[in-house]
Amino acid sequence: MTDPPATAVRPEPPAPSGLDLDRLAGHLAAHRPDLLAGPLRAEVLAGGRSNLTYLVRSGDREFVLRRPPLGHVLATAHDMGREFRVISALAPTGVPVPAALLHCADEAVLGAPFYLMERVPGVVFRSRDQTDPLTSAQRRALALVMMDVLAELHTVDPAAVGLADFGRPEGFLARQVRRWGGQLDRSRSRPLPGIDELRRWLAATAPDGANSGRIVHGDYRLDNLVAECGPVPGDGPASPPVTVRAVLDWEMATLGDPLADLGLLLTYWEVLGNSEVAEGNPVADGLGPRAGFPSGAELLDRYASRSDVDVGPLDWHVALGCFKLAVICEGIHYRHTLGQTVGDGFDRIGALVHPLVAYGLTAFRRN
Repeated sequence: MTDPPATAVRPEPPAPSGLDLDRLAGHLAAHRPDLLAGPLRAEVLAGGRSNLTYLVRSGDREFVLRRPPLGHVLATAHDMGREFRVISALAPTGVPVPAALLHCADEAVLGAPFYLMERVPGVVFRSRDQTDPLTSAQRRALALVMMDVLAELHTVDPAAVGLADFGRPEGFLARQVRRWGGQLDRSRSRPLPGIDELRRWLAATAPDGANSGRIVHGDYRLDNLVAECGPVPGDGPASPPVTVRAVLDWEMATLGDPLADLGLLLTYWEVLGNSEVAEGNPVADGLGPRAGFPSGAELLDRYASRSDVDVGPLDWHVALGCFKLAVICEGIHYRHTLGQTVGDGFDRIGALVHPLVAYGLTAFRRN
């Protein structure tokens, strides 16, 4: 009698870089055993170009893990504790956020602090491949609800949600210039014409920030939202509507001037969203008027109708947005040259720095 043929066992895929699943499983067993429903498996999620984002599965459970990059970590730019704290605080408000599950400050577990949050079902619109199939009514509704959520965030009273000490509103805009200038000094690895001129001009003319003291996201844009795009009136049945189910990537949140959020959003929307250089780029593809979305002016009108923030001229804030995003892109480019990035698309992010600096100078001269 011969033995039956052996059944092939499919090996588990290896864990992605930066995530030791055995150590993570041990930590969860000690601190959140309810999250364990079987062996851990993980994959890198798209997005998270600054911090690393993984989808982790345990049996039929799914959650998301966030941790800083593998190397060249810029001071204060990858603070997992801040991100965990702000989504925990905003959970009972009208701002949609994922449920915060666990924060670990012990670098001995994964080599860096990390936190876990629930996985929110929905779509993160990052590319033209995703946004082109939407109807014009869906694109418009998605853009407007994006502004409604931002207005909702800026109306939250920080003290009422335990965030009164989450930042220093006084001198916020001047500190932003100094902060991102310092990050530039730590990331500079090639000539960047015009960026020092932009930095000097911003530092010399920083406004007081009459609206300071609000919770600001720090990197608010379409592809930091989990959305659901059902039909809208005129396209067919009105349910389910176009909604934002969660706002992601809170590592740069603080108390400050909400016009900084608007200036950076317009940088993504009008600058990169209207740039040929950004087409196919993971930072901006699918965003803005070139992709059939409403203009930045319409977005600002919607925001102003939902907010008590005085939306005045934003040229200075757009110039700051261009400077900040140029520095972020340069930092990602630098990490890519050192082989310290995980995922696809990092080789194209450095190409955005020069057009961002050029537009920032143009916006500043209009100021």
